[in-house]
Amino acid sequence: MNWLADFFADPANWSGPDGIPLRLAEHLEFAGLALLVAAAVAVPLGLWTGHTGRGAAAVTLAAGAARALPTLGLLVLVVLLTGVGTLAPVLIPLVALAVPPILVNTCEGIRGADPDLRDAAYGMGLRGRQVLFGALVPVALPLVLLGLRTAAIQVVATATVAAYVGLGGLGRYVIDGLATQDYPRAIGGAVLVAGLALAVQGLFALLSRVAVSPGVSRRHAR
Repeated sequence: MNWLADFFADPANWSGPDGIPLRLAEHLEFAGLALLVAAAVAVPLGLWTGHTGRGAAAVTLAAGAARALPTLGLLVLVVLLTGVGTLAPVLIPLVALAVPPILVNTCEGIRGADPDLRDAAYGMGLRGRQVLFGALVPVALPLVLLGLRTAAIQVVATATVAAYVGLGGLGRYVIDGLATQDYPRAIGGAVLVAGLALAVQGLFALLSRVAVSPGVSRRHAR
């Protein structure tokens, strides 16, 4: 606990180019951009496969294969191919990490909607996108948000790898602290990453309460 006090009580750690506010902003930039790109790819694809039923098995297999990719190994490979100095070496592994849970949960959320609900929507004269967005997406929203939450937590925790390629973020404290045997710095960085992951989880829990209708929430709670 003294190590934590040494790190967080030091005014030098709260200002300047290596201060906690700047490192936190960098970490959120990496994680937020990766999550945004992953959601832009995975949510539409998950909606389409779930609604049409085409390629659902392939999506599940591809997502499982992507989960098996070692993030650090992929990072090193991208660095060898593209070099350092850009966000690509960090974003590509993080996006690859975030896509599977979003894609699978979105697809399964749409596929798992009550068939009677789908039939009723078509019976009311709705077609195609109207059925998808008017009837199925509201029911699937809890699973979609669960996929986004899982991806966000994984990305926030893994974005520390940015420090391996000379970029910033909270991982800078962990990597530099271990390299110089400055253990208060390393432990403080790890605590900051864990706290940020918990904050993201709380944010998505609040978002679920606001965005999901009470009836759908009760149905998923059973």
